[in-house]
Amino acid sequence: MTPQEVVKFAKENGCQMVDYKFLDFVGIWQHFTQPISEFSEETFEEGIGFDGSSIRGWQPIHNSDMLIMPDPKTAKIDPFPAAPTLHLICNIIDPFTREGYSRDPRFVAMKAEAYLKSTGIADTCFFGPEPEFFIFDDVRFSSSMNQSFYQVDSVEGCWNTGREEFPNLGYKPANKGGYFPVSPTDSLIDLRNEMVQVLQSVGIRVEASHHEVATGGQCEIDMRFDSLVKMADTLQWFKYIIKNVAVRNGKTVTFMPKPLFGDNGSGMHCHQSLWKDGKNLFAGDGYGGLSKMAMYYIGGIMKHAKALCAFTNPGTNSYKRLVPGYEAPVNLAYSNRNRSASIRIPATSNDKAKRIEYRTPDPSCNGYLAFAAMMMAGLDGIENKIDPGQPLDKDIYGLSPEELKDIPNVASSLEDALNHLKADHAFLLKGDVFTPDLIEKWIEYKMEAEVDPVRMRPVPLEFQLYFDC
Repeated sequence: MTPQEVVKFAKENGCQMVDYKFLDFVGIWQHFTQPISEFSEETFEEGIGFDGSSIRGWQPIHNSDMLIMPDPKTAKIDPFPAAPTLHLICNIIDPFTREGYSRDPRFVAMKAEAYLKSTGIADTCFFGPEPEFFIFDDVRFSSSMNQSFYQVDSVEGCWNTGREEFPNLGYKPANKGGYFPVSPTDSLIDLRNEMVQVLQSVGIRVEASHHEVATGGQCEIDMRFDSLVKMADTLQWFKYIIKNVAVRNGKTVTFMPKPLFGDNGSGMHCHQSLWKDGKNLFAGDGYGGLSKMAMYYIGGIMKHAKALCAFTNPGTNSYKRLVPGYEAPVNLAYSNRNRSASIRIPATSNDKAKRIEYRTPDPSCNGYLAFAAMMMAGLDGIENKIDPGQPLDKDIYGLSPEELKDIPNVASSLEDALNHLKADHAFLLKGDVFTPDLIEKWIEYKMEAEVDPVRMRPVPLEFQLYFDC
């Protein structure tokens, strides 16, 4: 829509408020709201000023004036506020230079798309993420000087088979027993259906939904693929809707990758392909029906995988899921149909559906930065003709330690990922997509706000292990 069409759209839908959403540095939506009387076509030209110093990872207070610039193409009706509300996703710009802000994740994604076109390699990079999540009934946590704990609960949790529920009706998925059961074992079908309906109400195309492997309410809802920026926008909408539908039903949702010990974590497998002039450039007559370009793209992801983890798996909790020796996508190998490899080539005879699936990422990531980083790694592989080596067509999870020793792994911790990003980020700087300032700030923020605090705090298990030493 154009600005004029957005104003008309808001009037036709009886909007009383306008909600402006934008991303902080880490990737969480922030917002503020205005009455519709303050909204006009000029809003899209002039922007709205705000203080950027209070946003995580942004400008210092002595240089904090920023502008949000609503994107008219993102106009939708927000399904949650009581008052009819127009919803707009915004870009962040400098009020003096009128240029995009280097630490605005959406601006990074927009620059990535522009860089792709400038290379002449392709004009579109499609992404199809599969974010998994847990639906819990209760969550409690606290961390202070002298105590630390967390507790999550779900009526579906296998740990509740003996709980007095007056009555306890059973039908709780066993540990790793949650994949595709029908109701009553799958108790969340109505809630997922409601989530799907709300997603569809804002124009998000949903392909399927189902219970996932883990006990305790793990689910997945799959969306139709889209171009990089649009898919990143959609992922933000997805998280917003899933969480809000859960809360209004007395439930809570988390996208953290490993909230339960001893069962599957939540990943976000990312399907990717490059297109030009309506043609899928990944379709070919090579291994798995892929083109040479697709193979080089795989080579780029594998070469830069450890550095990519800083964006695709950006939390300390991410590496509770990415543990070697378990069924986790840590092995840097590619294979046709094989889900034990970190890069899978989905089986399809349709050239339009030829793609790669990178299985390492998790849904805690900032989609704008993660998608852009993966694409930049793939393009580096294409530009430098990086050979990914031979495929590994066997069950990697069943290999012995001796057989695994020659297969490289992804990063082993967030600190490891950040160290690799520090040493390997030149491929991200091409076309000024990522800037040195952003890379430096990302590493600094993650180390100071996440790695160091987690590293310095005792955890409950340590008391069990060491208190009587």
